[in-house]
Amino acid sequence: MIYVAIVEDDDDIREALALLISGSPGLACTGVFRDCESAIERIGELMPDVLLLDIELPGMSGISAIPQLRGILPELDILMVTIHESDAMIFEALCAGASGYLVKTTSPAKLLKSIEEIHNGGAPMSAPIARRVIRSFRKNASRANDPLTRRETEILSQLCKGESYKMIADSLCISRGTVHTHIKNIYKKLHVSSNAQAVAKAIREKLV
Repeated sequence: MIYVAIVEDDDDIREALALLISGSPGLACTGVFRDCESAIERIGELMPDVLLLDIELPGMSGISAIPQLRGILPELDILMVTIHESDAMIFEALCAGASGYLVKTTSPAKLLKSIEEIHNGGAPMSAPIARRVIRSFRKNASRANDPLTRRETEILSQLCKGESYKMIADSLCISRGTVHTHIKNIYKKLHVSSNAQAVAKAIREKLV
């Protein structure tokens, strides 16, 4: 069972998300909040696995709240669900500690799949977000001082699409252990400690 909490100030959207999650096998909605302050107050008690988090909220913004939320629950997977699609906003959210980024037009099926992906170590992104990231990467793919190998670049690109280790292994016809080894090398070269940080740094420095 994956336990999910929601922070969303729009009453209709918040209720729709809660109903969607509660009615889906393998998922349970443990808490709904309209602001970050309320979520911070109770997140340690509820202990969700995944948090769906908006950005523009009454009081503290979603991005500003991420470090506090992760400070209370270090293993919490935070999935941004927002209307914002700017590179700066994506980068800020990922650098703050978010593990995935979806726009609010994402289909219910994609949202549910993304919750499972993020819980299994993926970094899901909406198609428009992933396209923007990959397009940015391709423009800079021929940089001579690129610190990553070709295989590491391929794997980082797939992480940016939100793919899990298993999906990457299957698509590249290598073992999950090999994927894990490459990702450890990516972390070491980029001086990061998570998939989300690796993606954020790739966006900022256009490494792929």
